[in-house]
Amino acid sequence: MADDDDTSAGLTPDTKPAARRRASRSAGPPEQVPASATPAPADAAVGDSGPAAGDQDEVVPDSPAVAAAAPDVSAAEEAVEDESSEATAGPARSSRGLVASIVAGVLVLALAGVTGWLLVERSAANDRDAQRAEFVTTAQDTVINLTTIKPDTAKEDVERILAGASGEFKAEFDGREDPFVSVVKEAGVTTVGKILESGIESEDGNTAKVLVAARADVSTPDGAQNGPRDFRMRVTVTDDGGTKTASKVEFVP
Repeated sequence: MADDDDTSAGLTPDTKPAARRRASRSAGPPEQVPASATPAPADAAVGDSGPAAGDQDEVVPDSPAVAAAAPDVSAAEEAVEDESSEATAGPARSSRGLVASIVAGVLVLALAGVTGWLLVERSAANDRDAQRAEFVTTAQDTVINLTTIKPDTAKEDVERILAGASGEFKAEFDGREDPFVSVVKEAGVTTVGKILESGIESEDGNTAKVLVAARADVSTPDGAQNGPRDFRMRVTVTDDGGTKTASKVEFVP
């Protein structure tokens, strides 16, 4: 019976009904898988799936073209630093240049002032030297005139002495010119003086005292008193408006 029931049911003895598998799926319409979609390779799925969306900025391109196209950050930073250094060095150089110009100007003014002062001092010194030289020359001329007298030119010699005299010294000759000339002619004495040494003893404004050492060679008619005579004189010279004269003559032992 059993076999008949199996035969009637249209089943062979060796054939067993396939077990039904209940597919478990979520509710809703079935997913439509595109026909062109191909499964990703296993390697790509595991290790080469590409950079994550958050890590794309950290990827360094390996392509030379991409590397060349990328901006040179180091060069840009150096350029910025150079511009910053130049911008900082520019005002510093300008300040140093301004200070150097001021210092140079001050030095030039100081040098000009010193030069002007030296020129003024030199001019004043030259004027003083010239005046002192004139004091000495006047004293020497006075002594030469006093120690150089000849019988034949006695009158002219006395007049030459008076021409360079003033003050006390000139007063000593007042009213004595003619008697002095007469004595010289009668004695027939000739004296010729020369200066041995001279120098300013003291100076006070327009007056100077000059010491003069002189020698007079004396000649007499009989020759009894021939010979040199040495004298030392202190001559006071006065500058009166640029004209220097002997205002006093003293013999110094």
